Amino acid sequence: MDQIKKYMIDNKEYILADIQYLVESDSPSNHKQLADMCNQKIQHLFQRYFGYKAEVIEQEHYGNHLRFEFGTGDETILLLSHFDTVWNEGDLVFKVEGDKVFGPGILDMKGGLVQAIWSLKALQDLQIPLEKKVVFLCTSDEEIGSPSSKDLIEKEAKSSDFALVTEPPVEGSRALKTGRKGTSRYFVDIEGKAAHAGNNHEDGISAIKEAAQQIVYLESLTDYDTGTTINVGSITGGGKLNVVSDSSTFGIDVRVKSREEQQRIDTIIKGLKPHTEGITLKVSGGINRPPMNRNEKTSELFTIAKRVAKDLGIDLQEAYVGGGSDGNFTANLGVPTLDGLGAVGKGIHARHEHILASEIPTRTALLCTLICTL
Repeated sequence: MDQIKKYMIDNKEYILADIQYLVESDSPSNHKQLADMCNQKIQHLFQRYFGYKAEVIEQEHYGNHLRFEFGTGDETILLLSHFDTVWNEGDLVFKVEGDKVFGPGILDMKGGLVQAIWSLKALQDLQIPLEKKVVFLCTSDEEIGSPSSKDLIEKEAKSSDFALVTEPPVEGSRALKTGRKGTSRYFVDIEGKAAHAGNNHEDGISAIKEAAQQIVYLESLTDYDTGTTINVGSITGGGKLNVVSDSSTFGIDVRVKSREEQQRIDTIIKGLKPHTEGITLKVSGGINRPPMNRNEKTSELFTIAKRVAKDLGIDLQEAYVGGGSDGNFTANLGVPTLDGLGAVGKGIHARHEHILASEIPTRTALLCTLICTL
Protein backbone atom coordinates (compact mmCIF):
# COMPACT_ATOMS: atom_id res chain seq x y z
CA MET A 1 0.00 0.00 0.00
CA ASP A 2 2.86 2.40 0.81
CA GLN A 3 4.30 1.61 -2.61
CA ILE A 4 1.01 2.53 -4.32
CA LYS A 5 0.61 5.75 -2.36
CA LYS A 6 4.18 6.83 -3.14
CA TYR A 7 3.59 6.06 -6.82
CA MET A 8 0.53 8.33 -6.87
CA ILE A 9 2.36 11.13 -5.05
CA ASP A 10 5.28 10.89 -7.48
CA ASN A 11 2.91 10.98 -10.46
CA LYS A 12 0.42 13.57 -9.20
CA GLU A 13 1.35 16.19 -11.79
CA TYR A 14 1.12 13.66 -14.63
CA ILE A 15 -2.32 12.55 -13.43
CA LEU A 16 -3.43 16.18 -13.28
CA ALA A 17 -2.05 16.76 -16.79
CA ASP A 18 -4.16 13.88 -18.09
CA ILE A 19 -7.22 15.30 -16.35
CA GLN A 20 -6.59 18.63 -18.09
CA TYR A 21 -6.17 16.76 -21.39
CA LEU A 22 -9.71 15.35 -21.10
CA VAL A 23 -11.36 18.37 -19.51
CA GLU A 24 -10.23 20.61 -22.34
CA SER A 25 -12.19 18.38 -24.73
CA ASP A 26 -15.82 19.47 -24.27
CA SER A 27 -18.22 16.52 -24.40
CA PRO A 28 -21.87 17.46 -23.84
CA SER A 29 -24.14 14.43 -23.73
CA ASN A 30 -26.20 15.42 -26.77
CA HIS A 31 -23.30 16.30 -29.07
CA LYS A 32 -22.01 13.10 -30.64
CA GLN A 33 -19.14 14.68 -32.55
CA LEU A 34 -17.65 16.38 -29.48
CA ALA A 35 -18.21 13.30 -27.31
CA ASP A 36 -16.41 11.13 -29.85
CA MET A 37 -13.48 13.55 -29.91
CA CYS A 38 -13.17 13.16 -26.14
CA ASN A 39 -13.55 9.40 -26.59
CA GLN A 40 -10.52 9.42 -28.89
CA LYS A 41 -8.45 11.18 -26.22
CA ILE A 42 -9.33 8.45 -23.73
CA GLN A 43 -8.29 5.88 -26.33
CA HIS A 44 -4.98 7.71 -26.67
CA LEU A 45 -4.37 7.28 -22.93
CA PHE A 46 -5.19 3.57 -23.07
CA GLN A 47 -2.85 3.07 -26.03
CA ARG A 48 -0.09 5.15 -24.46
CA TYR A 49 -0.12 3.47 -21.06
CA PHE A 50 -1.15 -0.11 -21.82
CA GLY A 51 -0.15 -0.64 -25.43
CA TYR A 52 -3.64 -1.48 -26.61
CA LYS A 53 -6.94 0.30 -27.08
CA ALA A 54 -10.40 -0.24 -25.68
CA GLU A 55 -13.16 -1.86 -27.68
CA VAL A 56 -15.33 0.80 -29.32
CA ILE A 57 -19.08 0.30 -28.94
CA GLU A 58 -20.50 2.54 -31.62
CA GLN A 59 -23.67 4.57 -31.17
CA GLU A 60 -25.81 6.35 -33.74
CA HIS A 61 -27.09 9.28 -31.71
CA TYR A 62 -24.70 9.54 -28.75
CA GLY A 63 -20.96 9.34 -28.30
CA ASN A 64 -19.38 5.91 -28.72
CA HIS A 65 -18.75 3.92 -25.54
CA LEU A 66 -15.46 2.23 -24.63
CA ARG A 67 -14.90 -1.18 -23.05
CA PHE A 68 -11.38 -1.82 -21.73
CA GLU A 69 -10.19 -5.11 -20.23
CA PHE A 70 -7.31 -5.36 -17.78
CA GLY A 71 -5.99 -8.49 -16.11
CA THR A 72 -7.36 -12.01 -16.02
CA GLY A 73 -9.05 -14.21 -13.47
CA ASP A 74 -12.23 -15.96 -12.45
CA GLU A 75 -13.63 -12.89 -10.67
CA THR A 76 -14.54 -9.67 -12.44
CA ILE A 77 -14.58 -6.08 -11.21
CA LEU A 78 -16.76 -3.73 -13.24
CA LEU A 79 -15.31 -0.22 -13.23
CA LEU A 80 -17.76 2.50 -14.34
CA SER A 81 -16.92 6.00 -15.54
CA HIS A 82 -18.63 8.44 -17.89
CA PHE A 83 -17.07 11.19 -19.95
CA ASP A 84 -20.14 13.21 -20.96
CA THR A 85 -20.90 16.44 -19.11
CA VAL A 86 -23.81 18.81 -18.57
CA TRP A 87 -21.81 21.68 -20.11
CA ASN A 88 -22.13 22.96 -23.67
CA GLU A 89 -19.08 23.70 -25.76
CA GLY A 90 -17.26 26.74 -24.42
CA ASP A 91 -19.35 27.15 -21.25
CA LEU A 92 -16.35 26.78 -18.92
CA VAL A 93 -12.58 26.66 -19.22
CA PHE A 94 -9.82 24.76 -17.42
CA LYS A 95 -8.03 26.84 -14.83
CA VAL A 96 -6.00 26.38 -11.65
CA GLU A 97 -6.35 28.56 -8.56
CA GLY A 98 -4.11 27.25 -5.82
CA ASP A 99 -5.28 23.76 -4.86
CA LYS A 100 -8.55 24.15 -6.77
CA VAL A 101 -8.64 22.95 -10.36
CA PHE A 102 -11.69 24.10 -12.34
CA GLY A 103 -13.23 22.92 -15.58
CA PRO A 104 -16.33 21.46 -17.26
CA GLY A 105 -16.93 17.95 -15.96
CA ILE A 106 -13.67 17.86 -14.01
CA LEU A 107 -15.48 16.63 -10.89
CA ASP A 108 -18.38 14.90 -12.62
CA MET A 109 -16.46 12.94 -13.64
CA LYS A 110 -13.40 13.23 -15.87
CA GLY A 111 -11.18 13.50 -12.81
CA GLY A 112 -12.46 10.15 -11.56
CA LEU A 113 -12.09 8.56 -14.98
CA VAL A 114 -8.43 9.54 -15.21
CA GLN A 115 -7.80 8.39 -11.65
CA ALA A 116 -9.25 5.00 -12.65
CA ILE A 117 -6.83 4.79 -15.60
CA TRP A 118 -3.91 5.59 -13.30
CA SER A 119 -5.10 3.00 -10.77
CA LEU A 120 -4.70 0.32 -13.42
CA LYS A 121 -1.46 1.85 -14.66
CA ALA A 122 0.00 1.67 -11.15
CA LEU A 123 -0.81 -2.03 -10.89
CA GLN A 124 0.97 -2.57 -14.20
CA ASP A 125 3.99 -0.37 -13.50
CA LEU A 126 4.52 -1.71 -9.98
CA GLN A 127 3.98 -5.27 -11.21
CA ILE A 128 1.37 -5.94 -8.54
CA PRO A 129 -0.33 -9.25 -9.31
CA LEU A 130 -4.05 -8.98 -9.98
CA GLU A 131 -5.80 -12.34 -9.92
CA LYS A 132 -9.00 -11.01 -11.38
CA LYS A 133 -10.29 -9.26 -14.48
CA VAL A 134 -11.26 -5.60 -14.60
CA VAL A 135 -13.82 -4.50 -17.18
CA PHE A 136 -13.65 -0.73 -17.46
CA LEU A 137 -16.61 0.94 -19.17
CA CYS A 138 -16.35 4.58 -20.25
CA THR A 139 -19.76 5.80 -21.37
CA SER A 140 -21.05 8.92 -23.09
CA ASP A 141 -24.61 9.51 -21.90
CA GLU A 142 -24.85 9.17 -18.11
CA GLU A 143 -25.93 12.76 -17.56
CA ILE A 144 -29.11 12.22 -19.58
CA GLY A 145 -30.05 8.90 -18.01
CA SER A 146 -27.78 6.48 -19.92
CA PRO A 147 -30.29 5.78 -22.72
CA SER A 148 -27.76 3.97 -24.93
CA SER A 149 -25.44 2.56 -22.25
CA LYS A 150 -27.91 1.10 -19.74
CA ASP A 151 -28.18 -2.27 -21.51
CA LEU A 152 -24.40 -2.46 -21.86
CA ILE A 153 -23.87 -1.70 -18.16
CA GLU A 154 -26.46 -4.26 -17.08
CA LYS A 155 -25.00 -6.90 -19.40
CA GLU A 156 -21.53 -6.46 -17.91
CA ALA A 157 -22.90 -6.29 -14.36
CA LYS A 158 -24.57 -9.69 -14.69
CA SER A 159 -21.16 -11.31 -15.16
CA SER A 160 -19.34 -9.19 -12.56
CA ASP A 161 -18.64 -9.81 -8.88
CA PHE A 162 -18.23 -6.16 -7.86
CA ALA A 163 -18.99 -2.74 -9.33
CA LEU A 164 -16.92 0.36 -8.54
CA VAL A 165 -18.16 3.77 -9.73
CA THR A 166 -15.82 6.75 -10.06
CA GLU A 167 -18.37 9.47 -9.40
CA PRO A 168 -17.10 12.01 -6.84
CA PRO A 169 -17.58 11.34 -3.13
CA VAL A 170 -20.02 13.39 -1.06
CA GLU A 171 -19.05 17.06 -0.74
CA GLY A 172 -17.61 17.91 2.65
CA SER A 173 -17.65 14.46 4.29
CA ARG A 174 -15.99 12.79 1.26
CA ALA A 175 -18.10 9.73 2.01
CA LEU A 176 -18.65 6.91 -0.43
CA LYS A 177 -22.19 6.43 -1.70
CA THR A 178 -23.79 3.12 -0.74
CA GLY A 179 -27.33 4.27 -1.49
CA ARG A 180 -28.98 6.53 -4.05
CA LYS A 181 -32.54 7.50 -4.86
CA GLY A 182 -34.19 6.15 -7.95
CA THR A 183 -34.84 8.60 -10.77
CA SER A 184 -37.57 9.11 -13.35
CA ARG A 185 -37.86 11.67 -16.16
CA TYR A 186 -40.98 12.83 -17.99
CA PHE A 187 -42.14 15.43 -20.48
CA VAL A 188 -45.73 16.64 -20.70
CA ASP A 189 -46.87 18.12 -24.03
CA ILE A 190 -50.05 20.20 -23.91
CA GLU A 191 -52.10 21.44 -26.85
CA GLY A 192 -54.82 24.05 -26.47
CA LYS A 193 -56.43 26.51 -28.85
CA ALA A 194 -55.05 29.87 -29.94
CA ALA A 195 -57.16 33.02 -29.98
CA HIS A 196 -56.70 36.80 -29.95
CA ALA A 197 -56.18 37.77 -26.32
CA GLY A 198 -58.17 40.99 -26.70
CA ASN A 199 -60.91 40.37 -29.24
CA ASN A 200 -61.65 36.66 -28.76
CA HIS A 201 -60.12 35.63 -25.45
CA GLU A 202 -63.13 33.44 -24.64
CA ASP A 203 -62.51 31.36 -27.78
CA GLY A 204 -59.02 30.35 -26.66
CA ILE A 205 -57.95 27.40 -24.53
CA SER A 206 -54.69 28.23 -22.80
CA ALA A 207 -52.05 25.53 -22.80
CA ILE A 208 -49.96 27.59 -20.38
CA LYS A 209 -52.83 27.82 -17.89
CA GLU A 210 -53.25 24.04 -18.12
CA ALA A 211 -49.52 23.56 -17.57
CA ALA A 212 -49.63 25.78 -14.50
CA GLN A 213 -52.47 23.76 -12.98
CA GLN A 214 -50.69 20.46 -13.67
CA ILE A 215 -47.40 21.76 -12.26
CA VAL A 216 -48.95 22.93 -8.99
CA TYR A 217 -50.52 19.51 -8.54
CA LEU A 218 -47.37 17.57 -9.40
CA GLU A 219 -45.11 19.60 -7.15
CA SER A 220 -47.57 19.06 -4.28
CA LEU A 221 -46.71 15.35 -4.42
CA THR A 222 -43.26 16.08 -2.98
CA ASP A 223 -42.98 14.45 0.44
CA TYR A 224 -39.73 15.00 2.32
CA ASP A 225 -40.70 12.50 5.03
CA THR A 226 -40.75 9.65 2.51
CA GLY A 227 -37.89 11.09 0.44
CA THR A 228 -40.01 11.71 -2.65
CA THR A 229 -39.34 14.85 -4.67
CA ILE A 230 -41.06 16.00 -7.86
CA ASN A 231 -39.37 18.89 -9.64
CA VAL A 232 -40.60 20.60 -12.79
CA GLY A 233 -37.27 21.80 -14.09
CA SER A 234 -38.13 23.09 -17.56
CA ILE A 235 -41.06 24.71 -19.30
CA THR A 236 -41.72 26.25 -22.71
CA GLY A 237 -44.86 27.50 -24.40
CA GLY A 238 -46.80 30.24 -26.02
CA GLY A 239 -45.29 33.09 -27.96
CA LYS A 240 -46.93 36.49 -28.47
CA LEU A 241 -48.37 38.19 -25.39
CA ASN A 242 -51.58 39.04 -27.24
CA VAL A 243 -52.30 35.40 -28.19
CA VAL A 244 -53.84 32.72 -25.98
CA SER A 245 -51.17 30.02 -25.95
CA ASP A 246 -51.99 26.87 -27.87
CA SER A 247 -48.98 24.80 -26.79
CA SER A 248 -46.77 24.18 -23.79
CA THR A 249 -44.26 21.55 -22.69
CA PHE A 250 -42.72 20.97 -19.29
CA GLY A 251 -40.22 18.44 -17.94
CA ILE A 252 -40.38 16.57 -14.64
CA ASP A 253 -37.63 15.04 -12.51
CA VAL A 254 -38.68 12.48 -9.87
CA ARG A 255 -36.52 11.08 -7.03
CA VAL A 256 -37.69 8.28 -4.72
CA LYS A 257 -36.28 5.79 -2.21
CA SER A 258 -38.22 2.64 -3.17
CA ARG A 259 -39.36 0.80 -6.27
CA GLU A 260 -42.92 0.80 -4.96
CA GLU A 261 -42.95 4.58 -4.62
CA GLN A 262 -41.32 4.94 -8.02
CA GLN A 263 -44.08 2.87 -9.59
CA ARG A 264 -46.79 4.78 -7.71
CA ILE A 265 -45.59 8.15 -8.97
CA ASP A 266 -45.11 6.73 -12.46
CA THR A 267 -48.75 5.64 -12.53
CA ILE A 268 -49.91 9.07 -11.37
CA ILE A 269 -47.91 11.01 -13.96
CA LYS A 270 -48.80 8.72 -16.84
CA GLY A 271 -52.45 8.99 -15.82
CA LEU A 272 -52.64 12.80 -15.81
CA LYS A 273 -55.93 14.15 -17.16
CA PRO A 274 -56.66 17.67 -18.49
CA HIS A 275 -58.23 20.20 -16.13
CA THR A 276 -59.90 22.02 -19.01
CA GLU A 277 -62.17 20.73 -21.75
CA GLY A 278 -60.53 20.97 -25.16
CA ILE A 279 -56.99 20.38 -23.89
CA THR A 280 -54.94 17.54 -25.34
CA LEU A 281 -52.27 16.19 -22.99
CA LYS A 282 -49.49 13.72 -23.83
CA VAL A 283 -46.94 12.27 -21.37
CA SER A 284 -43.64 10.75 -22.50
CA GLY A 285 -40.71 9.31 -20.56
CA GLY A 286 -40.83 7.13 -17.49
CA ILE A 287 -38.73 5.35 -14.88
CA ASN A 288 -35.02 5.77 -15.56
CA ARG A 289 -32.86 4.44 -12.72
CA PRO A 290 -34.15 2.18 -9.93
CA PRO A 291 -33.18 3.07 -6.35
CA MET A 292 -29.72 1.95 -5.24
CA ASN A 293 -30.35 0.49 -1.80
CA ARG A 294 -27.67 -0.82 0.55
CA ASN A 295 -27.70 -4.59 1.06
CA GLU A 296 -25.55 -7.08 2.95
CA LYS A 297 -23.13 -7.58 0.06
CA THR A 298 -22.63 -3.84 -0.34
CA SER A 299 -22.09 -3.57 3.42
CA GLU A 300 -19.34 -6.18 3.23
CA LEU A 301 -17.74 -4.36 0.29
CA PHE A 302 -17.78 -1.06 2.18
CA THR A 303 -16.15 -2.73 5.18
CA ILE A 304 -13.26 -3.75 2.93
CA ALA A 305 -12.99 -0.23 1.53
CA LYS A 306 -13.06 1.28 5.02
CA ARG A 307 -10.19 -0.98 6.11
CA VAL A 308 -8.17 -0.06 3.02
CA ALA A 309 -8.87 3.62 3.58
CA LYS A 310 -7.77 3.45 7.22
CA ASP A 311 -4.36 2.19 6.15
CA LEU A 312 -4.16 5.23 3.86
CA GLY A 313 -5.03 7.59 6.70
CA ILE A 314 -8.65 8.12 5.61
CA ASP A 315 -11.59 7.79 7.99
CA LEU A 316 -13.98 6.62 5.30
CA GLN A 317 -17.72 7.14 5.77
CA GLU A 318 -20.75 6.12 3.74
CA ALA A 319 -23.85 8.06 2.75
CA TYR A 320 -27.25 7.84 1.06
CA VAL A 321 -27.73 10.59 -1.55
CA GLY A 322 -30.49 11.92 -3.77
CA GLY A 323 -28.62 11.90 -7.07
CA GLY A 324 -28.62 8.86 -9.34
CA SER A 325 -25.74 7.22 -11.20
CA ASP A 326 -24.98 4.13 -13.25
CA GLY A 327 -24.36 2.40 -9.93
CA ASN A 328 -28.14 2.28 -9.53
CA PHE A 329 -28.31 -0.21 -12.40
CA THR A 330 -25.64 -2.55 -11.02
CA ALA A 331 -26.92 -2.46 -7.44
CA ASN A 332 -30.46 -3.22 -8.62
CA LEU A 333 -29.11 -6.45 -10.13
CA GLY A 334 -27.69 -7.50 -6.77
CA VAL A 335 -24.06 -6.68 -7.61
CA PRO A 336 -22.15 -5.26 -4.62
CA THR A 337 -21.63 -1.63 -5.63
CA LEU A 338 -19.55 1.21 -4.22
CA ASP A 339 -20.01 4.70 -5.63
CA GLY A 340 -18.08 7.90 -5.01
CA LEU A 341 -14.59 6.54 -5.68
CA GLY A 342 -13.61 9.45 -7.91
CA ALA A 343 -12.03 12.85 -7.43
CA VAL A 344 -12.65 15.07 -4.39
CA GLY A 345 -14.08 18.54 -4.94
CA LYS A 346 -17.20 20.71 -5.01
CA GLY A 347 -19.72 22.20 -7.42
CA ILE A 348 -21.19 19.32 -9.41
CA HIS A 349 -23.19 20.87 -12.31
CA ALA A 350 -22.26 24.36 -11.06
CA ARG A 351 -20.01 26.97 -12.66
CA HIS A 352 -17.54 26.66 -9.78
CA GLU A 353 -17.13 22.90 -10.35
CA HIS A 354 -13.63 21.94 -9.25
CA ILE A 355 -11.42 19.22 -7.79
CA LEU A 356 -8.73 19.47 -5.13
CA ALA A 357 -5.33 18.64 -6.59
CA SER A 358 -3.94 17.70 -3.17
CA GLU A 359 -6.48 14.86 -2.88
CA ILE A 360 -5.55 13.19 -6.17
CA PRO A 361 -2.80 10.86 -4.82
CA THR A 362 -4.75 9.57 -1.82
CA ARG A 363 -8.03 8.98 -3.62
CA THR A 364 -6.34 7.34 -6.60
CA ALA A 365 -4.39 5.12 -4.19
CA LEU A 366 -7.67 4.22 -2.46
CA LEU A 367 -9.24 3.02 -5.71
CA CYS A 368 -6.07 1.22 -6.83
CA THR A 369 -5.63 -0.57 -3.49
CA LEU A 370 -9.30 -1.52 -3.34
CA ILE A 371 -9.07 -3.10 -6.81
CA CYS A 372 -6.13 -5.29 -5.84
CA THR A 373 -7.63 -6.12 -2.42
CA LEU A 374 -10.98 -7.46 -3.62
